[in-house]
Amino acid sequence: MMDLSAILNEVIDGRVKGFPTDAAPGALKDLGSRKWNVLRQDLPFPLALLKESALAHNQAWMRDFTADSAVLLAPHGKTTMAPQLFARQLAGGAWGITVATVNQLGIAVRFGLRRIIMANQLVGRRDITAVIGLLRRHPDLDFSFLVDSEAQLDILTGLAAAHGLERPFNLLLEIGVEGGRTGCRSETQAMALARRIAAERHVLLAGLECYEGLAVSGKSADDVPRVAALLETVKAVALACDAEQLFGRERVILSAGGSAAFDIVARELPTRLSRPVLTILRSGCYFTHDSGIYERMLGPIRERSGAKWLTRPGLKPALEVWSLVQSRPEPGLAILTMGRRDVSYDVEMPRPIAWFRGGAQTAPAAAPPDWRIAKLNDQHAYLELPEAADLKVGDLVACGISHPCTTFDKWQLLWLVDDRYEVTSAIRTFF
Repeated sequence: MMDLSAILNEVIDGRVKGFPTDAAPGALKDLGSRKWNVLRQDLPFPLALLKESALAHNQAWMRDFTADSAVLLAPHGKTTMAPQLFARQLAGGAWGITVATVNQLGIAVRFGLRRIIMANQLVGRRDITAVIGLLRRHPDLDFSFLVDSEAQLDILTGLAAAHGLERPFNLLLEIGVEGGRTGCRSETQAMALARRIAAERHVLLAGLECYEGLAVSGKSADDVPRVAALLETVKAVALACDAEQLFGRERVILSAGGSAAFDIVARELPTRLSRPVLTILRSGCYFTHDSGIYERMLGPIRERSGAKWLTRPGLKPALEVWSLVQSRPEPGLAILTMGRRDVSYDVEMPRPIAWFRGGAQTAPAAAPPDWRIAKLNDQHAYLELPEAADLKVGDLVACGISHPCTTFDKWQLLWLVDDRYEVTSAIRTFF
């Protein structure tokens, strides 16, 4: 059970980006009662928001997808680093939460999470001793992390012995690909490492893991064989480990991450072993989705998943960044009050999706398809649009983003809104 009381009771004031400088401080849990509205400009711009209706839709969509596929979900918490959203994901059926660093692990544990995968190698002396401390203080903590080399294993076992680790580390052996990121590059290397893990006192082989996202292009003809080949290697190693009785837990974890080809994982990764298997997806971006890379990836996912998923609505973008038009210095150019400090730009530029003029409109209008963010500075966006476009200084522009992870990390506070852009609550992040 997660305990969010420290977050909900935290007093927020004008020192936090996105909170009105001249507004009275207040507990986060009470901010929805102030009846603020984004379109009425009750909040400062730029601001990041989440649409409640889209979050609810996306949670139900992924709950149904994983249930249909008979797989589990441990969404990647690094996407949002928002324990309030973790709690919603768990309430929606998630098995646990994934993290990427020991700092993220500590935050997750602090707020009550107890089933956690760290989809990364644990190497640093200080991080390893911190994990040992967490395991001692929280006997109910079910924590697994990745291993891909005997050098890493030597570090882990040496420190575990030196600190008298009482219960062994749960290790997920990572399978990688040539030219990729981390992970064993061959079945031979993976099996040698698995045998060493099984022979050690302070560690046990909890399962296998891979990350398929680096192989995904959005073209099914390429993605299906690439991802399937990686998963075949994972399954081959799992079967070999099972045959040699190298696994150290009653239930074996087989896990893959990524939000761009989770359907292939759900179909191809489940494997029958001599003991129960937990097949766990780690997709994190489904919850907020986006208006860029993951929106494009969703089309092939739905096509590959059959008529049921083509006929029902897909995931919806919940994350938007709103800003003001601060200047129209040239025909065909508008400068917006947002920049690299506010919005994702690592994959591609944000996409204008709506605009609003107070006093003239009752609801936002869709942005024309020929509006384009051409460039970002730290605090400015260059919106290119036709010379005749009716956009004025003081108008509001909403942008969808591509790759939600690197928008969330720019905000300590995001506003939850209904479909009329009335503020219903607020979300606190911990980056």
